[in-house]
Amino acid sequence: MSENSSTQPTNKRRAFKAIAAVATLGFLGKAVAQGMPGRGDPAAMAERRVDHLIKLVNGTPEQKTKLLALAQAAMTDMKPLREQLSGARKRGMELLAAASIDRSAVDKLRGEQVQLMDGISRRMSAHMMDAAEVLTPAQRVIVADKMKQRGEGGGHRGYGGHGGWFR
Repeated sequence: MSENSSTQPTNKRRAFKAIAAVATLGFLGKAVAQGMPGRGDPAAMAERRVDHLIKLVNGTPEQKTKLLALAQAAMTDMKPLREQLSGARKRGMELLAAASIDRSAVDKLRGEQVQLMDGISRRMSAHMMDAAEVLTPAQRVIVADKMKQRGEGGGHRGYGGHGGWFR
């Protein structure tokens, strides 16, 4: 077997991994940025999640007001990141649709997408901590128990990822 043919499967695997990374990051970015497809307006979705949380923990109107303000601030802060991620996703599709694949450009874009997702993740973590501080310790236990139950059901929601406290 020639050296070229022995490296061909490795190169195909690398190309597949690059395509998968761009596609996965693009999908995750869209899910974080806009909610899951078919779920509607992000602001309305945030309000429904806050309402659900307040009912779950028997929260006060004051807590609801504070949580809504936090959710709105987080959405405002993340809007530029979501827009950048959307642009990166479009660039990724253009790179992958080109006549020849520029591996360096795809890898650079992958790194940019990772940084954007990290920024979104950091903001969501800060938001969840801010929201947790609005709740009493007893209310946080209720939320943690609910998240644990969902995690035991085999779903991804239990760890507090997409949706976090507002599921």
